[in-house]
Amino acid sequence: MTEMIQIPDRDYSLGKTVVTQLQWREVMGTEPWKGRPYVMEGDDYPAVYVSWDDAVEFCKKLTDIEGKAYRLPTEAEWEYACRAGTTTSYHFGDDATELGKYAWFCANARDIDENYPHRVEQKLPNQFGLYDMHGNVWEWCSDLYDEDDEEQQDRALRGGSWFNDSVICSARYRNYSSPEYRDINFGLRLASTI
Repeated sequence: MTEMIQIPDRDYSLGKTVVTQLQWREVMGTEPWKGRPYVMEGDDYPAVYVSWDDAVEFCKKLTDIEGKAYRLPTEAEWEYACRAGTTTSYHFGDDATELGKYAWFCANARDIDENYPHRVEQKLPNQFGLYDMHGNVWEWCSDLYDEDDEEQQDRALRGGSWFNDSVICSARYRNYSSPEYRDINFGLRLASTI
């Protein structure tokens, strides 16, 4: 299905890329992005307009198909993998002027009227071999956004997107949405425990 990258010194792996439209169609048999604005269609473009509920269902179906347990990453897993052993704002350092080498974000997408998620593996990967950890599409995580609020069911999103500025695409920035909400730049990256 998707190539998984073992995270060094950890007991989990993450998808080398976010889940693509081809991968989504093969597992789910649907195209939630079809006919929607701000989308380019193609096998190697990210699957978007994906809710947290959809993402969890995708993981369950893929687990049944492949017999290997897939899930969404926790925020801690996602951030550690994004940082790739660093403590800086981005896996390549703190200088946001370098972000365009590694990410699709407002300066090289929205601001030049490329208003859509871009094909995976077009930018440089981080030191762990993961692509698009910064920018391109928001990635759902398994966690509640606020674990201390028993009433709230919002789920965490990480990474920023093609629509966002560099600060929002940093490794530390958190976002959230309700689990049933779909948006132009919501996607997912698989996780699996080793």
